[in-house]
Amino acid sequence: MRVFVALFFSLPLAATLAGSAIAQDTLKIAVPQRGAWDTSITEIGSRAGIFKKHNIETDLLFTGGGAEVQGAIISGQMDIAVSVGFSTVLGAYAKGAPVRIFSAETTGQPDIYWFVPAASPIKTLADVKGKTIGYSVSGSSSHAALLALLAQENIEAKPTSTGGVTPSFTAGMTGQIDVAWSTIPIGLKEIDEGKIRVIARAAQVKSLQNRTVRVNMTSAATLEKKKAIIERYMAGYKETIDYMYSSPEALTIFADIAKVSPDVAKKLPGLMPKSALNPDQIVGMGAIMADAVATKFMPAPLAPDKVAELVQMRQPPK
Repeated sequence: MRVFVALFFSLPLAATLAGSAIAQDTLKIAVPQRGAWDTSITEIGSRAGIFKKHNIETDLLFTGGGAEVQGAIISGQMDIAVSVGFSTVLGAYAKGAPVRIFSAETTGQPDIYWFVPAASPIKTLADVKGKTIGYSVSGSSSHAALLALLAQENIEAKPTSTGGVTPSFTAGMTGQIDVAWSTIPIGLKEIDEGKIRVIARAAQVKSLQNRTVRVNMTSAATLEKKKAIIERYMAGYKETIDYMYSSPEALTIFADIAKVSPDVAKKLPGLMPKSALNPDQIVGMGAIMADAVATKFMPAPLAPDKVAELVQMRQPPK
């Protein structure tokens, strides 16, 4: 009788556990520049079991840049893309693409920089005149930052797409490009060892400061179909950001993802402040659109009703 009673009362628990397992929803997520601090949020949260708590399974596709996955997002092959250059999304929407922004990703740009090998004759940004200088892919945040940097400094260089951060770093070290781009933590070790020299940072671009430069996006159809799932994903996303800035375990996970030493990993929270990763507010919408027009990503700023359609967030953009 005791065995029967125990079994009887254990059945609801077993059913609950089974239901919990079944309730795991999968999101196919495009992630550019694997190994950067901000692009690692989903991977860190997945490894730490945070998204699982929110009944989310993450299926990650790593790419060289957010602009590469626009077609896959629009077609529904991928559900969402993180860390996409804002200009890319604005340009796609202005051309009629049914894309939607559901959160900010990075505000300000403390992570991207341009470097040369230590033996390069290029010493300062002024020496880049007429030289090739890299960015990832057209429409990326590194592309927008480079165009803004060259315009700010009134320098006529040759912006050149080098793809993801790994091929860019290789191109810079082997002389395939005069000045390569990178993002922290890639290259921090080489900077400390004196093997490369930083000649410019995106943080120097005045127009990019206190402004959202990258966003997380999806398609209109996916947002309508999977809105509740994406909201659960964002709950896990925010929890992961808190974890990254409070737990030594998160740094250990990140070191493994980025293939850097624990000492390098420990520098990241200080180099990229938590406030830069606030997903809840898009800042500087007017200036963002003005720059997108100036750099020919879109023909004209969006009307307020179009901004409201594009940006599907609880807090409207400022």
